[in-house]
Amino acid sequence: MQYERAEKGDLPVLAVCYDFDRTLTPGDMQAQGFIQSVGADVNEFWRQSNEFALNNDMDMNLAYMLAMVKRARGKFYVTREALKSYGAKIKLYDGVADWFGRINAYGAGRGVAVEHYVISSGIKEMIEGTAVAGEFAKIYASSFAYDEYGAPEWPAQTINYTNKTQFLFRIEKGCPDINDHEGVNRYFPPEKLRVPMRNMVYIGDSDTDIPCMKLVNSAGGHAIGVYGPQAGPDKVYALMANDRIRYYAPADYREGSKLDILLKAIIDKTAAYEKLESAHVRDLENMRAATGKR
Repeated sequence: MQYERAEKGDLPVLAVCYDFDRTLTPGDMQAQGFIQSVGADVNEFWRQSNEFALNNDMDMNLAYMLAMVKRARGKFYVTREALKSYGAKIKLYDGVADWFGRINAYGAGRGVAVEHYVISSGIKEMIEGTAVAGEFAKIYASSFAYDEYGAPEWPAQTINYTNKTQFLFRIEKGCPDINDHEGVNRYFPPEKLRVPMRNMVYIGDSDTDIPCMKLVNSAGGHAIGVYGPQAGPDKVYALMANDRIRYYAPADYREGSKLDILLKAIIDKTAAYEKLESAHVRDLENMRAATGKR
């Protein structure tokens, strides 16, 4: 089977990757309408779901997906459209609505193509229902497979904190399809990578983001910890102390905020570095042509 693969273009790409819950929105997406609609207490829903996972040696994300379907029985049908309608109710942090357009325009003005990705343990269908879904080049999140009646019959994808990292490699190599195993495992010379990890930003809020943060940091990219006013900065302080993130900021996406200034500085750095890297690659190619060396 032939999979669609993105080629490296003339402009350097900066990939900004986001966790979703408590990164772009103040809380768990399921707790912003869905859990309440099945008549459950939010804390009790998560306690029972996590307890079920522990008792069955089960991935906690699979457990909460099962709990969503079971708790909705007799109340309403869990369909793709129903989940998208709950996604439309999700509250976003200040500035998120126009963040993407502003950041893209800033990047374009400096010769950098900015792309945005979600890598989340939340529900893909709910994220697709948000007002900003169309801003993402790809949404990687847990999702359902549906039967002929439109009802979930099995998880199609579940994303936890450790397998999140595979999607960074997919972005790096331009192999976005989750079933393109050959592409994501293929060797690319560094100069052929579509988005080298030095040109990645990972924005997250907690321990579940550590594998991605660590990977991006170790490859010269930029990991940013964000926190909401209710959560406070304690978690990002711990991430900073343990060298998981390079920067932290309040989850305020408005123009002129610390996060806005920080990402624009990263774009400036990317633009300058990629000019130097392009000069290096040209000199390397000219040397090889002149000497006959590969």
